[in-house]
Amino acid sequence: MNRKRTLMPDAFRTKKRRFGADNLIGNPEHGDVQEGPPDVKATLQYLMTLFPRKLFNDSLPQIVLKHQLYSLHSDRTLVDKQVNELRDQGELLMFQLGFDSDTFALVFSVDYRAKVLAGEAGRATLGTVEKFLDKVLPCCSDLSFSKDKMLKQFLFTDSEITQLVKSGVLTVRDAGSWWLSIPNSGRFTKYFIQGRKAVLGMVKKSKYNEILKTELEERRTTSQVKLHMKYHVHDIIGAELVECIQTTSGTLLRFVDT
Repeated sequence: MNRKRTLMPDAFRTKKRRFGADNLIGNPEHGDVQEGPPDVKATLQYLMTLFPRKLFNDSLPQIVLKHQLYSLHSDRTLVDKQVNELRDQGELLMFQLGFDSDTFALVFSVDYRAKVLAGEAGRATLGTVEKFLDKVLPCCSDLSFSKDKMLKQFLFTDSEITQLVKSGVLTVRDAGSWWLSIPNSGRFTKYFIQGRKAVLGMVKKSKYNEILKTELEERRTTSQVKLHMKYHVHDIIGAELVECIQTTSGTLLRFVDT
């Protein structure tokens, strides 16, 4: 995946402000924010059902963006704590996608390993990739790796590091360091950015720049929206690109003009 540090326009960045959606109570499968102690693993599993494996010929692990969890749980601190616990336990991997420094992808470790090995089948880099998956990922939850750590702590050679970059499990961060990466995920990133822009456009074009969440979720997708509509709705709510307002007709999403 090409991880050039190109940032999205401010309108598409994750916002720091909080909105009224935090007062909702409901069922994750209905897309409602949850009160009380979060079950982040269960929420991840639900959100991953919205990931279109077939769109990518089943070559990618199911990807959820961390801020999408915030669209379903009101306590962000507890969400972050559980995400970190799952990472420390080796169940979950986190990736910096590159188009926005505040946006992180989450993938279950078992799924990541399976897709990476399937993609490496028959390639000369397979042995080195297996070494990385077996030796590094189970004991290290870092988002990036320095050359010093790769050479001295994990005992990889310069040639092996080059193979890992070639395979896509690492991508260059800067001179002497690499990001952990999801091989072949560039198309996902492209579709995600393209779809987010299109879905926000639907909200902006609605009367008063607002639309019922249920109505937006039921909108027919355009050629610009290749991911599941609900996937994008959880994105724009969690990233606080829309404000959630409770009405007698349901949750109203209002575009946030920055």
